[in-house]
Amino acid sequence: MRAWSVARPGPVEGDPLRLVERPVPVPGADELLVRVRACGVCRTDLHVTEGDLPVRRAGVTPGHEVVGVVAQAGSAAGEFRVGDRVGVAWLRRTDGVCAYCARGAENLCPRSQYTGWDADGGYAEYTTVPAAFAYPLPGALEDVAAAPLLCAGIIGFRALRRAALPRGGRLGLYGFGGSAHLCAQVALAEGATVHVVTREAAARRLALDLGAASAVDLTEPVPEPLDAAILFAPVGELVPVALRALDRGGVLALAGIHLSDVPPLHYETDLFYEKELRSVTANTRADGREFLTLAARYGVRATTHPYPLTEAPHALRDLKAGRFDGAAVLVTDPA
Repeated sequence: MRAWSVARPGPVEGDPLRLVERPVPVPGADELLVRVRACGVCRTDLHVTEGDLPVRRAGVTPGHEVVGVVAQAGSAAGEFRVGDRVGVAWLRRTDGVCAYCARGAENLCPRSQYTGWDADGGYAEYTTVPAAFAYPLPGALEDVAAAPLLCAGIIGFRALRRAALPRGGRLGLYGFGGSAHLCAQVALAEGATVHVVTREAAARRLALDLGAASAVDLTEPVPEPLDAAILFAPVGELVPVALRALDRGGVLALAGIHLSDVPPLHYETDLFYEKELRSVTANTRADGREFLTLAARYGVRATTHPYPLTEAPHALRDLKAGRFDGAAVLVTDPA
């Protein structure tokens, strides 16, 4: 099979990815072999490729927003059958026995593993996934549209819940890429007023088209105090900006896996009046199942830009440069 490998982490402008030929992987007893049809391009893939995240697997194949069909099922893979359509997401495996897993916080499991970081992911023609961590996908949602839901959608949803937005509240979204534009649709469907802050003009237009009350540049203030905010852009300098935009008792959730350094915070102007700052770490399978159910109910749809599998480096460069709104998706050739 063909697969992209992170040969040497570094800036995507320097071509750290290599297209290689590899044997089709053999699934373990509790795993599925998945023939990849589409794979979303996530900012975390950029962090893995550029080395912002430490190397967990040398030469790893990125990609964790995978839509495909089961090509082979291990002997202990449960109810999945060859031909079933499934989704593969970021969280690949947990130990299932630690204190965190026992209390329903498997996203905090110290022995958790991740698709496209600890194990080869979906920038390839085939990948594997533990059957217990695969998501059955309804047939109504086509492959390219479904792919971004599997990480951008799920993580955005967890960030929304971590932000503790009250019903009918005012939500600020800082950065408006693949995850934020899906999160916004859930928030709007649940009655929120959404304000978007992003440097990209195309993203501001998309935000307004989706129903945001305002969409402003990073240099402009939001038009009203916020009950909650989510920082999607991996820019630490925006943390105090977003905190200052919060009303009393507001919560700021940090949605990214990587964030540049946060400047010193001024207690009285940034944190006083019981404002809260919360991080977001991966997701649980319960998050994924709940989000996919709500996405179907609310009609959440990704704005997508397909690229052939062979153009993965191009897609990552475009993501880094902010050349598209919504989400990029790699499409595997039918052959």
